[in-house]
Amino acid sequence: MTRWERLLRWEEAHRFAVDATGTGFLLLLMVATSTDITSATANASRSFATPLISFAVVAPLAWRRVRPTASAVAVYSFALLQLAFFAPLVVPADFAVLLSLYSVTVHGPRWAHRVAIVGALVGSVLLGVSMNGWFDAPGAASTAIFTGLFALSVWAFGLVRRSRRETIEALVDRAERLEVERDQQSQIATAAERARIAREMHDIVAHSLTVMIAQADGGRYAADADPAAATRALGTIAETGRAALTDMRRLLGVLREGSEPPIATGAVPVLPGPGGLSHGTSQGFAPQPAESDIGALVEQVRASGLRASLVRMGEPRNLPPGAGLTVYRIAQESLTNVLKHAGPDPKVTVLVQWLPDAIVVEVSDDGRGASADTDGLGQGLVGMRERATMFGGTVSAGPRPGGGFRVRAQLPTPSDTPTHAPTPSTSPDERTTPVPSSQDEATR
Repeated sequence: MTRWERLLRWEEAHRFAVDATGTGFLLLLMVATSTDITSATANASRSFATPLISFAVVAPLAWRRVRPTASAVAVYSFALLQLAFFAPLVVPADFAVLLSLYSVTVHGPRWAHRVAIVGALVGSVLLGVSMNGWFDAPGAASTAIFTGLFALSVWAFGLVRRSRRETIEALVDRAERLEVERDQQSQIATAAERARIAREMHDIVAHSLTVMIAQADGGRYAADADPAAATRALGTIAETGRAALTDMRRLLGVLREGSEPPIATGAVPVLPGPGGLSHGTSQGFAPQPAESDIGALVEQVRASGLRASLVRMGEPRNLPPGAGLTVYRIAQESLTNVLKHAGPDPKVTVLVQWLPDAIVVEVSDDGRGASADTDGLGQGLVGMRERATMFGGTVSAGPRPGGGFRVRAQLPTPSDTPTHAPTPSTSPDERTTPVPSSQDEATR
């Protein structure tokens, strides 16, 4: 900000003090030099009342910006009284009428400056008649026209200044509103990003910890009777923890500010598995999970002891970016809830159905259903609905008739040609497709 801008801002913030000071200097000048003019031909004179009239006309200018309408009314009233009962013209004090007209035009309401210009024009006519008399029509007309044109010029200049002032105020107000809107948009974006990260954290941590707890409990109970089962449980715990750590590293990587090289879009770093083998690509990156990875998800929960089956119906098609991840996360959270709340040895079925204009994922079990215990602090169903809503889908969840629980999500899909068809290898009388093992999934 320049020095001139700072000065203007200070002057705008201290209007009355500045105007009162300027009015004080005007009073010193005009009261000392004021002169009465009684007619166009008479000599100028000065009486005892001239300084008082000059003071009364000029003094209200101290409020010309803080109270423009009241100041103009006071100046016009004293000038009219002077014109009616004293000299028709007192110079230079009567120039305060023009200054008051300018001030009320720039700073006052619209009706005030319109009334002021009409009053100035009427005053011009009265001034011409008072100075020249009723019988000197040419002199009265010339005086009225001259003073009227002068008043119109001041009014026009005030209108231009008012228009510029209103434009500047509108631009300042627009800039302030845009700044507020920008801050609000930033807060909304931050809240949305926090909600997205919370959903991802919940899906990763809740599912992985549930599987690890189930494996740990099963391995502890089977350790005495079947040591090999305990070994397999420990292996599953290690694999699940390694996958969860990989997802956590990917998620937290977007929040980290540092000099680390950026990670390619859609790829996540993968930690080496047992024996130094990588469970991702040869470069150590793996894609985001999608609808096609639900089979590996079912295999993972099946390895934890859950009787899970997968049913696919319809011809798969291309999904919009992120929709495949949404389908996968909904299935993952539903299976996590089955492990946590369905009770001992439930049977769960995961249905993935491709409709002509949508994809349906349904997870149903025959567990406790409405009688399941819950602490009321879970955010899984809320996260499912939020994910589905972002793609125009719906989620319904509730107990099934006859026992158990069902979660059903439906997301709209673009109508395009199928990209690939499922290749089931089961016998003709089976609806359940085989779920690839973790080794086959990693190789694929």
